[in-house]
Amino acid sequence: MNRLVAENLTFRYTDQAILNGASLELRAGELLVLLGANGAGKTTLLRLLARQLKPESGVITLGDADISRWSPRRLSQQLALMPQDENRISSLTVLDVVSLGRMPHSGWWSPLGKVDRDRVDEAIEAAGLTTFRERAITDLSGGEWRRMILARAMAQDATVLILDEPIAGLDLKYQYEVLDRVRLLTKQKQILTLLTMHDLNMAAMFADRIAILHAGKLIAIGTAQEVLRSEVILQAFGVHVQVIKHPTLESPLVVPLHEFHRPTVGVSYG
Repeated sequence: MNRLVAENLTFRYTDQAILNGASLELRAGELLVLLGANGAGKTTLLRLLARQLKPESGVITLGDADISRWSPRRLSQQLALMPQDENRISSLTVLDVVSLGRMPHSGWWSPLGKVDRDRVDEAIEAAGLTTFRERAITDLSGGEWRRMILARAMAQDATVLILDEPIAGLDLKYQYEVLDRVRLLTKQKQILTLLTMHDLNMAAMFADRIAILHAGKLIAIGTAQEVLRSEVILQAFGVHVQVIKHPTLESPLVVPLHEFHRPTVGVSYG
C-alpha cells in the first residue's frame, strides 16, 4: 500500500462548505505537511482521511482499495491518527495510553504479546518518554502530553500516520526532536505521513512536499521551493512576506514584512 489518494473531497457543516473538491496524494516514505490559516479546513481534511467524518462527495483509496468499505479494525491497523485534543481526565499512565496503540492488532481483551510490548517500548523511547512511562497522564505538561499521543500513534505501527499539530505546545528543542523522529520513522519504515502545523519555516526544513489549504481548497502542492512563494503565502495567510534562502540549508526562509507598532517612550530593548 504505497500511496493514499483523496479525490475531490467535499464536506460541509449545515450550509457552510468546509472543503470544496480537495484532492491530494500521500506517498510511501514521504512527509507531507499541510499548511493553512485557522479555519482553512485542515483538521476537517485529516478527519475525513481518518474516516472520522464522511465526505459529501469524493473517494479515499489506500493502495487500490476504497477505505469507506473497510471494517473499523482493518482501518485502525493501517491508519493512525494523532488528534489535537483528547480528554485528560483519566487514571491511566503513559504506558497504559501508549499500549492502546496496539489494540487494533492484539484485540481489546487480549494481553499484549512480546511483539506488542516491544513496539510500545520503542515508541516510548522514540518520543523521549522513558522516564515518564509510569507517570499518571494527569500530571503531564502540554508538551509531554503531545509526545505521549505521538508515541501511541507510533506504537500502532500503521501504514499511514496522520498527525494534527504534533509540535503544538512543544518548546523549540522538542519541536526539532519530534519532527526529526517522525521524518526518520517515515523514511525507515516507508510510512505515508501527513501532518499539520503553523510554522512555515519548520515545514520548509522537514517536509518532502507541502500542501497549502485556503478556504476549503488546496491552492498549492509541491516542494517547499515550489510552494512557499510570497504570492501564495499572501493568498493563504493575508501576510506580506519576503522569501529568502536559509543561511545554512537550501530550504526557503519566510520573513514577514508586516509593520507593527513598537512602544517608543520609556522602553529599553537592551
